Amino acid sequence: MAFAITQTCCSDATCVSVCPVNCIHPTPEERAFGSTEMLHIDPRSCIDCGACADACPVDAVFPVDRLPDTQREYARINAAYFEPGGADSEEDAETPAREAAGPGPNFHAWGEPAFDRVLPPDFGPLRVAVVGTGPAGMYAAKDLLLHTRAEVTLIDRLPVAGGLVRYGVAPDHPATRKVGETFARFHTHPRVRMYLGLDVGTDVTAEELAAHHDAVIYAVGAATDRRLGVPGEERPGCVSATTFVAWYNAHPEVAPDAVGLSAERVVVIGNGNVALDVARILVSDPETLAGTQIAGHALAELRRGTVREVVVLGRRGPQHAAYTRSELRALRHLPGVDLVVDDHDPRIGAAIDAAAPRDKAAVLRGLARETVDWSLSPGAGGRRRIVFRFLSAPVEVCGGEDTRAVRVTGGTGDLEIPAGLALRAVGYRGVPQEGLPFDETTGTVPNERGRVTGRPGAYVVGWSKRGPSGGIGANRACAAETVGSLLADAVAGTLPAPAGGPKAFRRLVRRRRR
Repeated sequence: MAFAITQTCCSDATCVSVCPVNCIHPTPEERAFGSTEMLHIDPRSCIDCGACADACPVDAVFPVDRLPDTQREYARINAAYFEPGGADSEEDAETPAREAAGPGPNFHAWGEPAFDRVLPPDFGPLRVAVVGTGPAGMYAAKDLLLHTRAEVTLIDRLPVAGGLVRYGVAPDHPATRKVGETFARFHTHPRVRMYLGLDVGTDVTAEELAAHHDAVIYAVGAATDRRLGVPGEERPGCVSATTFVAWYNAHPEVAPDAVGLSAERVVVIGNGNVALDVARILVSDPETLAGTQIAGHALAELRRGTVREVVVLGRRGPQHAAYTRSELRALRHLPGVDLVVDDHDPRIGAAIDAAAPRDKAAVLRGLARETVDWSLSPGAGGRRRIVFRFLSAPVEVCGGEDTRAVRVTGGTGDLEIPAGLALRAVGYRGVPQEGLPFDETTGTVPNERGRVTGRPGAYVVGWSKRGPSGGIGANRACAAETVGSLLADAVAGTLPAPAGGPKAFRRLVRRRRR
């Protein structure tokens, strides 16, 4: 019986490296890697060895005959990927590695071996500081620890390690959070020293950090949200999804009373995966969240709250939504929650009906469609629901001292959607890091393959390097590129020599740490 990859796939390709028959695609060597939403196992080639399931850091791989009811469809999704026309793109379908290799035990053609890094035999140990303990920073640290003799200093401004895995993943996605366990084993590595609650730029300067290490890798992520640029978005009751996610994950910098849920209707502006996460948390039965790692104050507020309806607002049509198909499919299995498409514009239904099987819009097929009467109370039907409203751009958050409605515009003109809470979920944005250049347009640190522009010995990885795109697994390849640049510079002798050693840095931290 074959195995199948399911919704929580992180796409870091750990499973690809252990598969003995090369049946998991796309691989990092294929052009489609990084553009597909998840990896897939070919059931015709899978030999049921289970190596991929053992290696998966997020428990996303299951035997097909053991898939839970809510994930049975992934057996078909994995198989369909390898059928003619089943790939996500023409480039993917034309990848040579996916063509049959003829008779033999491997079923697929193997690529040529590649040796991306060659270190001299006398390559000595480096002292490298990694600022940030989220996935990007930990993939970089893992690479250095497993492939060199480097001594790594892990630094995080927060009192708990984990970054995006700890504070950005929804509490009802425990499998995704499990990747944190993979990273945590490196926290106690004999060549690692970790400093939590240490802020680079406040407690120590970037120059002081560089003076005690051969190189510094910054993995500081994208700490704030993008703005809507509409009147009223600073009004009480209009909250960023960044704050909302941090609130229900007990982020130490977000107060327990930062969010109130006394409204019956909430408008979520944006239709990416974060928008679906917050919508799902808002309408889920609080008792199903009680066994998760949700913050106690958030669970108590959800129990007291009166939210009955969440409107997910998208500027464009359903075929252009930013969420992944797997996250949308998961919403269809929420108990006691109805999903509705607001059929206010004929282009919406037409796009859903015309969608090809692998198009995002096709996942909406079969959902109820209605022209929503926004004058009715959200709780009139007696059930909680999520309403998808496409082709609607927010133009104002209305109200007085509190949020009263979100005014939107679309094909039918302006309309006010009554709501007591509006959540901005239109993307993350990086913030300037002390001691580094910053591109205000992209919200990133200017770099070349991870080398910070104009700062020898400084490197960047993750969202602060490439912008807020890609999930957890995308950071593996990103970190490999940055570490490769660092090691190439070390071999070339272009890294600045540190003035102080690890003991001097420890003394400095003891004097400065809050």
